[in-house]
Amino acid sequence: MARPPSIDEAQLLDLLVAVFREKGFDGTAIGDLSAATGLQRASLYHRFPAGKEEIADAVLTAVGQRFLWILAPMREDPDVAKGIRATARRLGDFYGAGALSCVLDTMTLAGTPPKLREHARALGKTWIDAMADASRRAGRTPKQAARAARDGFLRIEGALVLARVLGDTDAFAEAVAELPKLLMPPKG
Repeated sequence: MARPPSIDEAQLLDLLVAVFREKGFDGTAIGDLSAATGLQRASLYHRFPAGKEEIADAVLTAVGQRFLWILAPMREDPDVAKGIRATARRLGDFYGAGALSCVLDTMTLAGTPPKLREHARALGKTWIDAMADASRRAGRTPKQAARAARDGFLRIEGALVLARVLGDTDAFAEAVAELPKLLMPPKG
C-alpha cells in the first residue's frame, strides 16, 4: 500500500508559491523548495518529475486559480461597485496587506523560461481584463475602462514594489482602497 503524502496538495502549493514569490524562478533552487515544504528532494521530484520548471508552472496555475476566486466578485456581482470592493479586499489579503511580493512580478524576472513568463503574463492580462470589464459594466467607455484597469494594475503592482524596496505598505493599502473609485465612473 502506498504511503500517504506527508503534505496535501493545497498546502504544498501555498508553500511553493511563497518561495517563488520571494526568490523568483532563477533565484529558487530545489533545495529552497525542499526546505520550505519539509519534503525531501526525491519527494518533490516524485510529485514533479520535470523538476523546478514543472513546479513553477504548478505554482502559476495555483496562483491563477486563486486569482479567479479573487476576481470573481468583480466579475459576477450584479452590483459592480460592491463586487469591486470585495475583489479589492481579496487582493489585500492575497498580498498580505502589501507585505508579500507579487509572484507575477518575480516570475517574469530574467532567467525565467519563456513558457513560464508567458503564463505569468497571461495571468496579469486576466487581472487587467477583469478590471476593465467591471469598469465598462459600471458605465465607463471601453477606452476609459482600459485606462482605469491599467492604472489600477500599475498602482497595485507599483505599491508592492515600493513595499518590497522601502518596507512601506501604506501605498499598497491606499492603492487597494482607491481601486473601486478608480474603476467606477465619476458620479454626477
